[in-house]
Amino acid sequence: MAKARTTTVPFTLPPLPWKENALAPVISADTVRLHHEKHHKGYVDNLNRLVADSPLSELPLEDLVRYVADTPDQKAVFDNAVEAWNHAFYWQSLAPHGGGRPAGVVSWKIDHDFGGYDTFKQQLTHAALRQSASGWLWLVHEGDMLRVRRTANAETPMVQGRTCLLAIDVCEHAYSLDYHNRRAAYVEAVIDKLLNWHFAAQQLAQAESEHFVG
Repeated sequence: MAKARTTTVPFTLPPLPWKENALAPVISADTVRLHHEKHHKGYVDNLNRLVADSPLSELPLEDLVRYVADTPDQKAVFDNAVEAWNHAFYWQSLAPHGGGRPAGVVSWKIDHDFGGYDTFKQQLTHAALRQSASGWLWLVHEGDMLRVRRTANAETPMVQGRTCLLAIDVCEHAYSLDYHNRRAAYVEAVIDKLLNWHFAAQQLAQAESEHFVG
């Protein structure tokens, strides 16, 4: 009897970096579960289906995103790859007992580039209100400066040569169960209590190291 063919999927859903209830009450376990197991997993599953038996399946996710960017005949691959990458980055951008004013080099950069933490927070919250459709908020390292950027669903500053330090998902599924239509309240709560400044510092150190080497 012939053996059944086994199929290996190139991309897997990364586990959450903390327990599902670890972000409560800012983000409930129900929201995290739905977001991770339905939305994030859906993008990963779609991506695996789209790249099956293709050389694209051999690329690491970030390399795949860069490779198919601005390639019209690979738009579906790009859209799902970007959303998979963005969501993985978003989970890393959050930490239980995070948020508030950062310390160290990130704090100095925020004071220097934004004129202070309060101004940075205002810019990030204002960007959430200006994002009329679903999308993302980002703290990025751009050139030599930190900047707040926003993107639509299947977009990421990463393909524009910017280094992402933090991401906040502002699609409705990220907050509607907990905040209904109060997007600004969700963003403010994430900034105050969940932003993972340790992760941001790691991304900044890597960006500045690459800039120095370059």
